[in-house]
Amino acid sequence: MSGKTMSAKKKFSLLKPTLDTPYHIDFDWWQNNERNWRVHLRSLMCAEHREVFTLWEGGDMIDWVDPNTAEVKVVDGMQHTLMSHCALVPDFLTDRTALVESVFRLFLINGNKPMTIGEVAEELNRPGNTILRTLASARVYRGLRPCCT
Repeated sequence: MSGKTMSAKKKFSLLKPTLDTPYHIDFDWWQNNERNWRVHLRSLMCAEHREVFTLWEGGDMIDWVDPNTAEVKVVDGMQHTLMSHCALVPDFLTDRTALVESVFRLFLINGNKPMTIGEVAEELNRPGNTILRTLASARVYRGLRPCCT
């Protein structure tokens, strides 16, 4: 079990996702399954931060205060910088961005707050059923997984 106990494993529903199923980027899945996940995140950064993070060793956690709840959370510095600055620059997400990458970038833009497939479809102006078929398949793309709200 790779050092995790049964109780530490996340439980996912066996129910088939629908347009109302909330999704998010599961960064734990992303880190455990994509060898070059930091390389990909760095490639999405704006030029200014891409240069800053060129020498980034990773693992540098920072304290972040949730503006809605005032709760202090420990977050990954690279992920936080990407979501709080780089994802908000013009042209981060365009009509020409591929479907899976568009969904991934949308979650980065919204701070990885869970969204239903219907909401994602509306934001991206793309067919919800196409997004659902893609994300509900056996393959997990970019850590995009159903979550609990």
